[in-house]
Amino acid sequence: MKVGATREDLEELTAAWQGERFPDGRPRVPDDVLARLRTATIEQAWSAMRKDGFDRQFAGGWQESHPGNVLVGRAVTAQFLPHRPDYDAVVVAAGAREGHQEGDRQNSWVIERLETGDVMVVDLFGKIIGGSMIGDNLGTAVASRTGVGAVINGSVRDLTGIATLDGGVNFFFREADPRPILDVTLVGINIPVRIGEATVLPGDIVLGTPGGISVIPPQLAEQVAEAAEDVAVRDVFGKSRLANRVYTSADIDVAVWAEHIERDFQEWKTQTYRP
Repeated sequence: MKVGATREDLEELTAAWQGERFPDGRPRVPDDVLARLRTATIEQAWSAMRKDGFDRQFAGGWQESHPGNVLVGRAVTAQFLPHRPDYDAVVVAAGAREGHQEGDRQNSWVIERLETGDVMVVDLFGKIIGGSMIGDNLGTAVASRTGVGAVINGSVRDLTGIATLDGGVNFFFREADPRPILDVTLVGINIPVRIGEATVLPGDIVLGTPGGISVIPPQLAEQVAEAAEDVAVRDVFGKSRLANRVYTSADIDVAVWAEHIERDFQEWKTQTYRP
């Protein structure tokens, strides 16, 4: 077995993506698309993805290390299971073949894979006691490698130290707990994982806001960015027309505007709107 997915595995797993890839095979959504997604909301992302049948790409109920910092980046995934000695021995042997020498530091194996713009997404099956994927030391390593942060379906320790990290990072986690990671075994890196009700594939775009986590398939990332931008502009127009009592809330708060309102919007957008 292998701990880390191969390039061939990732190309097959993410075949819907037709763009550039990292050397490991993960989809590489362009940086400019990531920048555009930083202004999107999870509601906008969900609405845009739902049109293509991706209506379970959301997970809520998080704590944040840096509230107010929007999290946007490309997923590097990992999954852990409760410790079982015979299985753990297999994983340690596989890790040694791949160059990981310390079998009891399997959480570090994941961090070693991270690059700039990545989000470490870890399924620790909601484990709190003994489920601390990072403390402030490993949190510093994640922050310095990615400049973004992580989503951990488990716990963190040394939260006071993690919260002092700068650079615009954010870590989403279930709870803080002082105890180190214990009694778990790594299943794999860059494999499909479950976070809440969402399935996350390596290379997915993770959007983290105070409302929760949206997981955007790479082939939909630009489409979601465009939809979010359109909604944001329409919000400005709609609120301005409501404030001036040009239209009623019943006119504006609908899925599709009437033809005369849409025409008014397009004229306003061309002649008046300045982003």
